[in-house]
Amino acid sequence: MDLFARSWTALLSAVAELADEDFARPSGCAGWLVRDLVCHLVIDAQDVLITLVTPADAEPTRDAVTYWDIVDPPSGDDPLDALIVRLAAAYEQPGLLKFHLDDVGSAAGRAALLADRGLRVTTQGQVLTAGDYLDAYVLEWTLHHLDLVAHLSGAAGPPTESLGRSRELLEKITGLVFPPSFSDRDVLLVGTGRRRPTAAERSALGEPAAARLPFPVG
Repeated sequence: MDLFARSWTALLSAVAELADEDFARPSGCAGWLVRDLVCHLVIDAQDVLITLVTPADAEPTRDAVTYWDIVDPPSGDDPLDALIVRLAAAYEQPGLLKFHLDDVGSAAGRAALLADRGLRVTTQGQVLTAGDYLDAYVLEWTLHHLDLVAHLSGAAGPPTESLGRSRELLEKITGLVFPPSFSDRDVLLVGTGRRRPTAAERSALGEPAAARLPFPVG
């Protein structure tokens, strides 16, 4: 099983294990509850399915690193974010949202396993190989897995390999190599602005590097 499938399977399993009351807890995404994040994952899974069946004849314009852009920090009041909140609320019962994610998410996982990694696909006006596109999504799944469990005591986090690959991708995206004293999890949380660095972390980074934080990716 490749890393895309491993990280996605772990995330789907984490959602499946949520209690109904967990859906009303805050997530690690600004302005979103867990239910809103899970609704976003449904849309992500649909994007994967659409992209993998949208072939391109042109040469690749992006790879797993350049797929990502540094964006403004999330505020929670973006129109698309607000739409996600309304969609999530429309499910009413957490079980319905779980079912939809399992249904669409399982299909996305199967499509990824069947995909020719050399196939060129198009998404958001860019062309990538399917392999690079799926590799880029390891970072997406890993960050959102961290978001999912941010306020859930005892919930399983992302696989170790996913954390390591996501750290590697983030360091290449930003051009900043974090000190070895940072765990992979802390690199992702601090690097993307999901939490502020401690005084010790700022000292380890050095002020020039610390002043560049955060690096929200999207």
